[in-house]
Amino acid sequence: MTAVDHVAEARPSWTRRQRLLGFVALTKPRIIELLLMTTVPTMMLAERGLPRLSLLAATLVGGTLAAASANALNCYIDRDIDMRMHRTSRRPLVTGVVSPPEALVFGVALGVVSVLWLAAVVNGLSALLAGLAIAFYVFVYTLGLKRRTSQNIVWGGAAGCMPVLIGWSAVTGSLSWAPWVLFAIIFLWTPPHYWPLSIKYRTDYAEVGVPMLPVVATPTAVGRQVVAYTWATVAATLLLVPVARTGAVYAVAAVVLGAWFLLEAHGLLRRAKRVASADEVGAMRLFHTSISYLTLLFLALAVDAVLPYQLF
Repeated sequence: MTAVDHVAEARPSWTRRQRLLGFVALTKPRIIELLLMTTVPTMMLAERGLPRLSLLAATLVGGTLAAASANALNCYIDRDIDMRMHRTSRRPLVTGVVSPPEALVFGVALGVVSVLWLAAVVNGLSALLAGLAIAFYVFVYTLGLKRRTSQNIVWGGAAGCMPVLIGWSAVTGSLSWAPWVLFAIIFLWTPPHYWPLSIKYRTDYAEVGVPMLPVVATPTAVGRQVVAYTWATVAATLLLVPVARTGAVYAVAAVVLGAWFLLEAHGLLRRAKRVASADEVGAMRLFHTSISYLTLLFLALAVDAVLPYQLF
């Protein structure tokens, strides 16, 4: 039994509202928001317009349940290190508002319901992809990679790319090159998005033995990899133009937003070369930029999808 399990056993009397909010917190709603933000524009691109609202709603419900399942199970597995990290010290399993057995049952139940829901209401391919996303995040990333390699977030980030495949398959019942390019965009975007956050909390990760890249490499080395992945991300966004036959709105947005993202990535590298401590790199500036970048890029994709013209 871990220390956090003892905390759960000794928990005070919680109100129903506190318990409910605890279960909601297990699902990491802010991460789910980012995942769903990529699903809707993908479905609009696949439809070349607005999909049936019933299909859109059903897919978002299934995707939400799948992401919630993966996040809850991640909290269950990582409860031992969460209680030792400042950033995660208020998570429900650490405070004891939710017990580990409850979190495990909750996470598994959400996963089963998500797959069954998508299979019954959307289609079998979307259900299969949702199941694979949960399994990958839990078994490959959380249990397999996170505590063993500094490239953990690179490969683990693949689970966060699955919503675009699920969204595309929900509309078309199949997969083509376009959703795989969207998958590549998010896959390549994940390191320059998450490594700046890891720079800020590198001490936390070091104390619990999680070898995030900023823990085992210098800020300059991290900055170089961030720049490399940012360039690859922008290249993938431009590749989508001919592959998905997008219009001018998306193409212009990909160029302008890509230039902004690259400017911030190179700025992080320049600061990393000048300062003596990682605390002075200002990494969170790129972290917040990366979120705005992806949000605006997919917003442009959604707008582009409803317009009657294409570049190719």
